[in-house]
This record gives sequence, structure tokens and C-alpha cells, in this order.
Amino acid sequence: MRIIQIVPSLAYGDAIGNDVLALDSAIKRRNFSAKIYAEGVDPRFSSVLAQNIKNYVPEKDDLVILHVGAAARTNEWIKTLSCKKIMVYHNITPASFFSGYNKVCEHYNDEGIRQLKELKDTFDMVLAVSDFNKQDLIDMGYTCEINVLPIVIPFDDYKKEPSQSVLRKYDDDYTNVLFLGRIAPNKKHEDVIQAFDFYQKNYNAKSRLFLVGNPKGCENYCEQLKEFTKRLGTKNVVFTGHTKFDEILAYYKLSDLFLCMSEHEGFCVPLVEAMYFNIPILAYASSAIPCTLGGSGFLLKDKNPAVAGSLINKILTDSELKNIILRNQQERLSDFDDKKIESLFWSYIQKFIKN
Repeated sequence: MRIIQIVPSLAYGDAIGNDVLALDSAIKRRNFSAKIYAEGVDPRFSSVLAQNIKNYVPEKDDLVILHVGAAARTNEWIKTLSCKKIMVYHNITPASFFSGYNKVCEHYNDEGIRQLKELKDTFDMVLAVSDFNKQDLIDMGYTCEINVLPIVIPFDDYKKEPSQSVLRKYDDDYTNVLFLGRIAPNKKHEDVIQAFDFYQKNYNAKSRLFLVGNPKGCENYCEQLKEFTKRLGTKNVVFTGHTKFDEILAYYKLSDLFLCMSEHEGFCVPLVEAMYFNIPILAYASSAIPCTLGGSGFLLKDKNPAVAGSLINKILTDSELKNIILRNQQERLSDFDDKKIESLFWSYIQKFIKN
């Protein structure tokens, strides 16, 4: 039996791509024949590891694992296969978030949701990366077995050397608040800015906000955020734009608190990254965020900027509270150990194969 992973695009360094590669390595360690196929493959990957989907020749005893996180031709094509099929569901952001910002993204995400609904009777099993995603599929009418398998995160990568130029640039006595994620409307950067603005003006003028993320596709939203920052009069808000990996590591190293106000996440890898770098997390309790935090961090039930800004100050000045948050985050971080997730993955696969 071959285990074939299929993904719309195998990109270098993104969360879904990392998950695909980690599962590929796990499969090969169990001496199964494994291959990755994609509609688009980053040229930095060798053809031995991954090939264009056009090169895939199905065999009847294949086990095909399709990763779904966007609209794709593979979401339609998968229905033609007669072999056993598993979906890994990473979530698709509702199109409504992009209304007025990007018509292409709005259409693309709407199409992705339509495809997802039509796939409800296609798979023998689904692996959802969070309980939130699992419920998403149940609400769409999925009746096959659905299990939760968190994204595999390559923690060894975070041991690499951070950008020294970024570290030197911000080597001062400022308090640094961080949010990391694509500049996109569902992430609600404006709510991060408002909360930080309250904190800066009422508690700590020597503070800085890092908004680390690529605005590609949502440039107009990014410009609106910059104008909003000017109107508020908030100081020291840094929009990094496209950021290299060593620079991302540096921003984590520099930061004192991670603030997330996103309204839609299927998992939210940066939350786990913040745990790894031992940064206290303050986050709005939406979508998969409570699932990923798993009782750790500090969850906000609403978005009152005065409450959020005051809590930033409370967490950073109350050492007892901060230490409790950090202890809980380190405990939760252990649940994302790659060996644990690989073991969980194989427990699902072995059960599936036996059936």
C-alpha cells in the first residue's frame, strides 16, 4: 500500500506545507511507500520528494490523504478516485471577511466552502487540526469518522540564529507587544492596535507594537490600518511587511507579550510559537483559539480595548499572574511535541487500515 499526500500547493515554510512534510517523514519512518503531489510545487523541493499532481498515477490500493485549506482543483478531482481517502482539514476562512478588501479572495474562499460542503460524502475519515474544525465539518453534514490531529510544528527550526540586525535595531528598554500573522481582515489587526493604544496611553509610553505579517493580497486593508494608527495617534507601531524567517525569530525574542484579536483561525500556529518562546499570550476567544490554547494563555471574552489594554499591563506587571500563564503555556506546549502527534497520527492510520 502506498500513502499519497495531496495538497493544492506545496509552499516552502508555510504551516500546511510543514505539516505535509512532517507527515511524509513519519510515514517513511514506518517503512511505507510515500509520495507528495501538488498542483504547484516550490522549486526548492526535489522531484524525489514532491511532484506535480499531473504525474500521479492512481493505484487501487492507495491510501490518499488530501489536505484542504482552500479552493482547489484537487478538491473536485478527489471524487474520481476509487481508493481509500482521508482528508486533513486545515479550515477555510469565511469569504465575508474579505468583502470590500479583495474580491478575488472573497470569491476564492466562497468557492472553497462550496467545495468543502460537496465533499461531505467523499472521505472514509477526516483528520481535523482542531476541535473547532471538527465541529465545522459536523455542521456541514459530514458523517464519516472525524478525529483531531494538531498541526505538526517543526520546533527544531526555532533553534536557528535570529536576525542580529533586527535584534540590534530594537535593543532598548521599550516593552514590545507582538502579533504575528498575515495582514488579513479576519485577523482584526485594528483591534490589536486599539488595545495597544489604550495600554500605551494609559500605562506605558515606552512601548512598541510589532505587527509581523505579509499584506500581499490585502494591501488596501494594510493601508487602512496605517491610517487608523495615525488617527489614533498611536506611537511606535511597526508594520514589518514580508519578513524572513530569521527576522521572525528575532521579533519573538524581542517580545514581552503576544496579543491576538483574530476572529477566525483554524489552528493559529503563532500561538504555539509564542508558547515555545515563553511569551505570555492574551487572546480573544474566537474560533480555534481556545482549542489551541487548551486552557493556557489568558482569554478575552469581548473586545473592549480598555479591558484588553489594562490586561496587557496587568500581565506584564503582576509577576505572579505572568508566571502562572507561562507555566500553563509550557504545560500545553508539551501536547504539541512532534513525537506525540506522530504517535496519534499512527493510531488513527493503523485503526483505519485494520478496518
